[in-house]
Amino acid sequence: MTSDANTKLAFHHTFGVNSIRNHITLILGMDNDQYPLRVALFTNHTKSNRVLHHIIKPKGAAPKPHSTDDEKELWETLDGMVLQWIYSTVSNDLLETIVETDTTAMATSDRLADIFQDNKNSRAVTLEQEFSHIDMTDFSSVSTYCEPLKSLADQLKNVGSPVSNSRLVLQMVSGLTDAYRGVGTIIRRAIPVLRFIV
Repeated sequence: MTSDANTKLAFHHTFGVNSIRNHITLILGMDNDQYPLRVALFTNHTKSNRVLHHIIKPKGAAPKPHSTDDEKELWETLDGMVLQWIYSTVSNDLLETIVETDTTAMATSDRLADIFQDNKNSRAVTLEQEFSHIDMTDFSSVSTYCEPLKSLADQLKNVGSPVSNSRLVLQMVSGLTDAYRGVGTIIRRAIPVLRFIV
């Protein structure tokens, strides 16, 4: 390997990442709806380490062929590191689904996208069912009741079925217990006003 290639290897940003889990703590699993969040975090991390082209094809440009064996070796080393980042940020069940020999980081990233895009509609139906049937009687306080409502609304947004603020408020009010009936009435009357404020 030439001294120039050794210099590139020695100073590439990617080699400074000791553990991807220090930068991306989210573990993506088959049963969660955090894929859009994971994509944002992972894309930003690869961009900041100058290896975004290992998971996303540059627009309008054909990939440049490696002009030397040293360039090819550097590309393969970096691709292997990005692939390891992908493997380290998914659950074991998802890892078993996406792992392949002789693959690239981009191919694996595309497989992940296919898995979560295919599941989008079925996840939206399941989340909508959960959102519509959540009730305060299952929770110890108003705040513990509101947290999962907001979380489900966020998850629905992530799968392409956003919940409007007024619908979120109406769902929250409809699930309140009798002790909060008066508050619910006040909130229902304020919803037309809230629609313009929010």
